[in-house]
Amino acid sequence: MAFVNKKYSIETPMPAFLFLMRKLGVSQGEAQKIVATGRLFVEGAKCLHSGETIAGNVEVKIFEPQPRGIAPIFTTPDFALFDKPSGTLVHPTTYRTPYSLLDDIRQNFGKDANAIHRIDMETSGLLLVSRNKQAEKRLKTMFEDRNVKKSYLAWVKGRVEKPFSVDESLMQNNDFSTIKLKMLVHPEGKRALTHFEPIEYDPLLHTTLIRATPHTGRQHQIRVHLFHVKHPILGDPIYGVPTDIAIKYLDKKLTNEERCFYMGADRMLLHAQSLEFFDNGANYRIESRIDFEKEKIKIVPPEKRDF
Repeated sequence: MAFVNKKYSIETPMPAFLFLMRKLGVSQGEAQKIVATGRLFVEGAKCLHSGETIAGNVEVKIFEPQPRGIAPIFTTPDFALFDKPSGTLVHPTTYRTPYSLLDDIRQNFGKDANAIHRIDMETSGLLLVSRNKQAEKRLKTMFEDRNVKKSYLAWVKGRVEKPFSVDESLMQNNDFSTIKLKMLVHPEGKRALTHFEPIEYDPLLHTTLIRATPHTGRQHQIRVHLFHVKHPILGDPIYGVPTDIAIKYLDKKLTNEERCFYMGADRMLLHAQSLEFFDNGANYRIESRIDFEKEKIKIVPPEKRDF
């Protein structure tokens, strides 16, 4: 388990945040966060205030890496890049999450290392990681200011013959009564622009390998834009499938055979291929080392899928 309970005994009463700072070697802000997220217990009861004076038997739920041996593909003193496998979470979603890439990130670079940007669980490819708090702030600002050029690869339904762009605003869907989508194309949403370029077409599988370059950073942007132009990503469990099947997937009740039939593959065939940015006086362009083109083997033939 990534989160474990550590037990201590306090003989001399002291403020909760001070105990955490001394015992765990964390900053005052980190100590306050531990209390705020309900991870400090005193005599079996949850501590509610970081300034509360505590003593006696104490338990702290802390993150302890359980690595699986995933090493970075590129490092500098301030950051590193990992090639994330498909199906791997970046961060734990609950205290019971058995593994996320954060386990290997912290195992390699310590407790201050952190992921800089989002990447869906089923999306494979490049993830930028900061190695210290100063770099984390700088690199996150770089993403927020759109000073990072990203490209993705995807196997999509149908034949794409020439490059095209999709300039369609996106907003979060709050109505699950008729369609179970996270994001929707909507004129009142935030502007989203993606450029697409075909690389290879396979007529037997009726699928095209494309390169996607997002010029904005909206959630699910590439997935929604491709669904909008009727070239959904093979294996996408939400966009391009019947609503009842998407719900069954989200409820973890969909079998692997059903997924292959309704979605065309047993994973979402989207891959973060490259990152290009300027940091600390140097230009960087890093390419994923995963041979994503080979993932075509996962695609179910058209006559055996309903996608």
